[in-house]
Amino acid sequence: MTTSATPRERLLDAAGEFFYRDGVNIGVDALCKAAGVSKKSMYQLFRSKDELIAESLANRGAVYQTLLHPGAEDDRPARDRILEVFERQDAVVAAGNFLGCPYVSTAVELKNPEHPGSVVARHFKQQLTDFFHRELVKAGAEDPGTLAIQLTIIFDGASARSVVRAQPLGGIGVTTAAALLDAAGVRSGDLATQLS
Repeated sequence: MTTSATPRERLLDAAGEFFYRDGVNIGVDALCKAAGVSKKSMYQLFRSKDELIAESLANRGAVYQTLLHPGAEDDRPARDRILEVFERQDAVVAAGNFLGCPYVSTAVELKNPEHPGSVVARHFKQQLTDFFHRELVKAGAEDPGTLAIQLTIIFDGASARSVVRAQPLGGIGVTTAAALLDAAGVRSGDLATQLS
């Protein structure tokens, strides 16, 4: 946290770190102390702790997605771009300090699908499924909607396994996603090549 950060930015940063590491039940006093912001100021900036949970999760969303998604400048075939997500997941887990997907962790902890944090979590998880769907459409997959959901399940399952087992994935997400793509006939190369 930089000293030039605003109280709002400091609260979002502290909340993002605490909620990911310790869970969303961390007390407001601890958050305010870590951010160097009074409780009164916090409630002037955010209507409630629930709003802070949602906004801190959204605040981290773009960074987390950048870690995982290949950029628009990556013009490799769709299959390779999809598998890149799983390769990046593998690398993030292997780097250490991975405590699971922040969106799944938050939604599971909150247990209320209507909670603002759950709504944000669902939005970001949908963005991953949407990425897979777009790539599968480009690849000419027969049922891109179902395949995109299956790939998301593989991603979430690999993430959960890494936390439960407290060990790196060792490529299991990559090989499982590749096997699914193979079974669906999604190969490297463009659609014209696949159809010939």
